[in-house]
Amino acid sequence: MTSYTDDRAWLLISVSTAGAPGTLRVQVWRKLRSLGALYLQQSVCLLPEREETTRQVRRLLDRVRQHGGSARSLRVTFPDPVEQRQLIGEFNAARDAEYAEVLERLPAFREELDLERARGRVTYAEVEESEADLERFRSWLAKIAARDYFAALGAAEARAAVERCAMELAAFEEDALAAEAPEPNPTPVPGQRQLHIADANELDA
Repeated sequence: MTSYTDDRAWLLISVSTAGAPGTLRVQVWRKLRSLGALYLQQSVCLLPEREETTRQVRRLLDRVRQHGGSARSLRVTFPDPVEQRQLIGEFNAARDAEYAEVLERLPAFREELDLERARGRVTYAEVEESEADLERFRSWLAKIAARDYFAALGAAEARAAVERCAMELAAFEEDALAAEAPEPNPTPVPGQRQLHIADANELDA
């Protein structure tokens, strides 16, 4: 996330894919969505001017033109501070909605761990599956943070919730280790011959 300064400008982006392959429209929408663009009307959107957004928009517009569409990006400013704050508020509202969606999905992660405990399935296989789920949450959160240009308030809560899930998974993994790992010094079974180092060497020979 890049910090905002009041003298920053904005990128006003206009894209038309008329006459271009149908897949181009989806590609454009996905790219602008990933950047967190705020649509003002159909085919016209706004992004804060940043080094990364400028580079990504330039690449996108070049692709649109190469495939038969038309595109333009203008550098604009909003001298009215009230209008500027309103735009920032709309960007933050969009990011807060995304952070809220992460928070809505996280309880299912914790409930799954509780369910596996109740079933007596505290295993390394479950750890691996949950690790993959946690990594998806972290990746999702990172993508939102990358387009959180104005430090939306929901970010801190979402990050904390993901880290709580990571701590719960770490505890689950400790339990799986205790359940599945062999005892370091197993108690000898009466009448059972113990394998010593010399015996092990004979087996390896």
